[in-house]
Amino acid sequence: MLEASSSRKAAFGAGFWWSMGWFSVGLYWISHALLTDVAKFGWMIPFAVFGLSGLLAAFNGAATMAVHMAGPGRPGRVAALAAAWVISEWLRSWVMTGFPWNPLGSVWDCALPVLQFGALAGIWGLSLVTALAALAPSLLAGSCDRRTRMAVALLSLGLPLALWAGGSIRLAQAPAMDAPDSLVPGIRLRLVQAAVAQGNKWRDDQREANLREHIDLSRGPGFESVTTVIWPETAISYFIDLDTPHRELVAAAAPPGGLVLTGAPRITPRNVQPLQVWNSMMAVNGEAGIAARYDKAHLVPFGEYVPLRGILPIAKITHGGTDFSAGPGPMTVALPGLPPASPLICYEAIFPAEVVARDQERPQWLLNLTNDGWFGLSAGPHQHLAAARMRAIEEGLPLVRAANTGISVVADSWGRILALLPLGEKGILDAPLPRAGALTPYGRWGNGLPGILVLMSMVIAFSVRRLK
Repeated sequence: MLEASSSRKAAFGAGFWWSMGWFSVGLYWISHALLTDVAKFGWMIPFAVFGLSGLLAAFNGAATMAVHMAGPGRPGRVAALAAAWVISEWLRSWVMTGFPWNPLGSVWDCALPVLQFGALAGIWGLSLVTALAALAPSLLAGSCDRRTRMAVALLSLGLPLALWAGGSIRLAQAPAMDAPDSLVPGIRLRLVQAAVAQGNKWRDDQREANLREHIDLSRGPGFESVTTVIWPETAISYFIDLDTPHRELVAAAAPPGGLVLTGAPRITPRNVQPLQVWNSMMAVNGEAGIAARYDKAHLVPFGEYVPLRGILPIAKITHGGTDFSAGPGPMTVALPGLPPASPLICYEAIFPAEVVARDQERPQWLLNLTNDGWFGLSAGPHQHLAAARMRAIEEGLPLVRAANTGISVVADSWGRILALLPLGEKGILDAPLPRAGALTPYGRWGNGLPGILVLMSMVIAFSVRRLK
């Protein structure tokens, strides 16, 4: 399509319409969130699915237009388009608050050895290699000589095979998942997946029952060996920082000397202005004290707040009439009896290089609390888990993910899953806490190395043009 484009507009359209299909199919599940209150939000479905898809597709359309304007020949165009595509993915990770969902490199989620490249170059580096491999066969359209065939084979087959081989070696050198040296001694986690239906979560006649369901699951068989209980995002619909009776109920689920790590809303004290509400993680001990707290920093536009509220006369999708306030950002939280953690609430786990506070002590694990009950039994929760697991590989840190309706997992620093509770099931997940891995190159330098790879791809693209 790009090859046949005779104008900037046509080149933009080539990238835009391909990506429109990619995102519309990949993000269909967003409509499920609006079905929780069809009368109020149903009209937003086409805007949420196709409007968002069009906005994201525009980034890729700009990439194909830029390559067309730069004008490299066919050999150079492969490298140029791969680089431009990754730049567009990086841009949509932060422009207008960012939404880096389903980057090209995420197609390898089923191939754990290939994902290991993320420890070196992150998801952007993996997207670049994927784009080069996928685009290489287009070289055969202009020439089928021996040199071209070798180049295509090297890029399309050699690059993925090299990543697979390198990743397999890395995994083979990793200690066994259940080896004593791979686990933090003396810690037994219990993740609670209560599978509360989104329509019942905030109902006044269901809130108490939902809380007691979490408590009952927490104190179920095997509780005597548990040291930490973990509940998902907004597992509690009470403001327990100000609500002592309900905080004491939560404390009843704490193991002796341990904590309940739970998602809960937080509000400013009465008579304090301005009124603010946060989507928070709180660590509640057995004495009903709050030992630690984290406020979500990366909020969902239209879900947790309405951008340009003074202009747009619409309500946010989540419960309540007050927009959530943003917390200060990633932080390492000290938790009594546990290694320090980096909490991530909901989709904060999808942002590469933004899940750890670089200016603080390195955390020893990623704690992801989420509620994917908004999206039913769709592809959304699976895609969300894939992104979170990639962050574990990039940072070399284990991932503990408690999800209201699933998928709850404990994964190690290599992305290997120790324990999993499937989507839609109610239950508990007991697992040890894996040790943190060594600091990865990506964890040390962030997007520096993938940026260098993209720059090299661009240099190659235009060097080929000059040679031609």
